[in-house]
Amino acid sequence: MLSVENQIRILIILFSSMFFFSFNGSIHLFDWDEINFAESAREMIVTRDYSTVQINFIPFWEKPPLYIWLQVLSMKVFGINEFAARFPNAVCGIFTLLALFEIGYKQRDYKFGLFWALAYGASVLPFLYFKSGIIDPWFNLFIFLAFYFIYSHFEKKDKRQNGIFDILLSGAMLGFAILTKGPVALLLFGLTLVLYIAVERKFRQIKLIDLFLFCLTTILIGGAYHIYQMSIGNWQLIYDFFIYQVRLLKTEDAGHGGSIFYHSIVLFIGVFPASVLALPTLFKRSKRTGFERIMVILFWIVLVIFSLVKTKIVHYSSLCYFPLSYLAAITMYRISKGEIKLGKATNVLLLIIGGIFAISPLLIQLLVSPALRVQKYINDDFALACLTRSVQWSGWEFFPGLVLALFLIISQFLNAVKRILMIFTGITVFVMLFMIVLLPKIEKYSQGAAIDFITELKDQNVWVSTLGYKSYAPFFYSEKAERACLDCDEKDYLLNSLQTLDVYFIAKITSLDNLLVKYKQLELVKKDGGFVLLKRVR
Repeated sequence: MLSVENQIRILIILFSSMFFFSFNGSIHLFDWDEINFAESAREMIVTRDYSTVQINFIPFWEKPPLYIWLQVLSMKVFGINEFAARFPNAVCGIFTLLALFEIGYKQRDYKFGLFWALAYGASVLPFLYFKSGIIDPWFNLFIFLAFYFIYSHFEKKDKRQNGIFDILLSGAMLGFAILTKGPVALLLFGLTLVLYIAVERKFRQIKLIDLFLFCLTTILIGGAYHIYQMSIGNWQLIYDFFIYQVRLLKTEDAGHGGSIFYHSIVLFIGVFPASVLALPTLFKRSKRTGFERIMVILFWIVLVIFSLVKTKIVHYSSLCYFPLSYLAAITMYRISKGEIKLGKATNVLLLIIGGIFAISPLLIQLLVSPALRVQKYINDDFALACLTRSVQWSGWEFFPGLVLALFLIISQFLNAVKRILMIFTGITVFVMLFMIVLLPKIEKYSQGAAIDFITELKDQNVWVSTLGYKSYAPFFYSEKAERACLDCDEKDYLLNSLQTLDVYFIAKITSLDNLLVKYKQLELVKKDGGFVLLKRVR
């Protein structure tokens, strides 16, 4: 008969597979990040150049290649499509939850490991990320494992054991993180580790041979891609990559600015219910264990850095999901042991935030209903134009919220542990239903018209691009096979050069009048929602 631990491992694999893989191909990839990475993978396959990340068939310096390679492998198996682009993160979800269970089991017992896996996988944003095609789930997992193995190294040093293997594993994980997203991994890891060593007074445990092996492993793995680019003389890519990293820290990128409280709000709402359950442990006054301390330090380092950084994007603070879920698991574990009670304030917060999620489908329905005239309060012409698009609503789209509301109500009649488990279950079902029922409709409003324009032209021998805004959709969804020109501004080339092929441009409807005045060679073909299709007159 299987042990309890093995039964839990099997259940984690089964349930995470069921939730993380299902319906991943039923909706278009979202601009920018999802389409960006999938397009880089597609271009590797088209050009058969797997050594250089490209976008629009020229070197793309913003990201290293590891995640792109994972997508390439997926596309080789499943074809070039949305499911393949999101497949690596679904796999990452399984690995992540198993890793959390194993580490939690090793630290305390199987119950704590299960609580940790549940707190991570059944919270809103982590769940969504495992069903996405963005880099961050793998990046975060690698950094987290780097912390775990370096912590394990120090623990073995305290017991006078050999921790050299853990040093190598930590360096390798950090190297993979750098190879996934870049040197920001080194910044986050280094600052957290230095502060942890200072707080724990572990300077005497640092040996030169350990430091050398750690750095060597990190450099060989993390720097492999850029070392190769140097070896073939591609210094411009190296220069552009590091300038881009600096620019992200100092300036707003792509209009992604925001308040200094942006990430605090995102984490509190987006990592529900784990965020609420983490609060009692995050702000407790009693002594912390070593691993708990490193998790708390990691949380504050990530939150402070990205609150100060000018560019504000949701996934920048996603590494905080690990410490938040860990602290939530501690709260759940202590409640299950009878050490503490589920406080009234915590319960009220669970109901309030859960209630906000429960009514969100109904609010979305009200927003898109022209009969209710809610749209007159929206001060964004492009958003208003997008909402004019004809999208079929059944009237039952509030159902995911109703299901969550029932879970919340039932939870109040259960004991504390079962109440928490009921809320996590309700959120998981809600998010899954939301993605099936509402997200396809939201996507049709936000970018559906633009992608429809592209796919309608895909099989024609024409050029398709955007004008007045940035998008990677024309590359991926037109299955572009080559660049229009290699050594010139492609947009200018398509607008002004002699062409034997028809050229189409997609633009936002709010810029239509200005574009027609500025470019006399363009004519309007059609409008749909917030987008227009323009054709260059030869």
